[in-house]
Amino acid sequence: MSTRRATISDVAREAGVSPSTASVVFSGKAPVSESTRVRVTQAAEALGYTGPDPRAASLRSGRSGIVGVVFEEHLGAVFLDPVQTLMMDGLADGVAALGAGLLLLRDAPHADAHRAATLTTAPVDAAVLIGCSGNLRESLDVVKARGIPVVVIEGDAGAGVPRIGLDNREAQRQAASHLRSLGHRRVAIAALPVRSGWKGAWLDDATEIRIDVTRDRLVGARDVFSDAPVFAAAGSFIDEGLIAGRAIFSGAIPRPTAVIAQSDLLAAGVIRAAQEAGLRVPEDVSVTGFDGIVVDGLAPFELTTLVQPATEKGRAAGRAVTAMLEGDPAASVNFTCEFREGNTTAAAPDLLAARVD
Repeated sequence: MSTRRATISDVAREAGVSPSTASVVFSGKAPVSESTRVRVTQAAEALGYTGPDPRAASLRSGRSGIVGVVFEEHLGAVFLDPVQTLMMDGLADGVAALGAGLLLLRDAPHADAHRAATLTTAPVDAAVLIGCSGNLRESLDVVKARGIPVVVIEGDAGAGVPRIGLDNREAQRQAASHLRSLGHRRVAIAALPVRSGWKGAWLDDATEIRIDVTRDRLVGARDVFSDAPVFAAAGSFIDEGLIAGRAIFSGAIPRPTAVIAQSDLLAAGVIRAAQEAGLRVPEDVSVTGFDGIVVDGLAPFELTTLVQPATEKGRAAGRAVTAMLEGDPAASVNFTCEFREGNTTAAAPDLLAARVD
């Protein structure tokens, strides 16, 4: 028996139509009569034809139909963060017009260790970088030399690379200013990781921060509280926030009356740590977050936080990729956060005591 795969020409011959008409039935790019559509689909079913070979379409177009999305963290952790999930949803929407799929990649040094595809080896039409550390920048010259369009979300990939940004510094400054207006002076910061592979530790002036989001949010907080001690967590997870909170309330530093967490998940962990330490939120310690996501199990608390448009960030990156692949210019976009006051912040306990006296 022949194992030759049926072609669109075979289907057209079986249905008694031209190959172009049969092709239109499968592509949906032009209207056909219902009777023609039925004849073609019945012929395809009889011949075992399931549609055009995407590999052939790729060869004809010179494109793979794949947009690479490059992360600096373990891919297993990507979808544990609701912010990343929302952003990926928006990105998928943004490239939908291309009919493209998304391929998740890690930055080259980590991927090489596992013999996985990397930004420099994967057959992608375009790349979206989530952040852009020193490791990732090392790959960009190769990618640009291949003529692959690149967009970066919350990072700096250099001149000529569109950036989808967020007002991280200004937003974090707004949360810090809110705490200062409530009378807080002893404030600690629970930060995001400072670089890939970070294990979680106190920061000092010699610590090199390679992740732009962490740096920008830290600068915003220190615009208001210049001497605030910082514990940088290993990741944006509730458990890591708990570890950071335990360190902050351990007595290693004077007990703060407020904690600025660089994500809502970290803030949730800090709240748990405060409760473990016998502290009431917000009566004894106020806590702010960042992101504006729904955190399961946080009730009755509603975080005071900065709400960011995560889905729109992803969608804007997708639109930029689409524009570049169609030969159009793609502008950088900077989004702003919305401050939302919840019930996790209140007047500093020192200030309340002074009022009582």
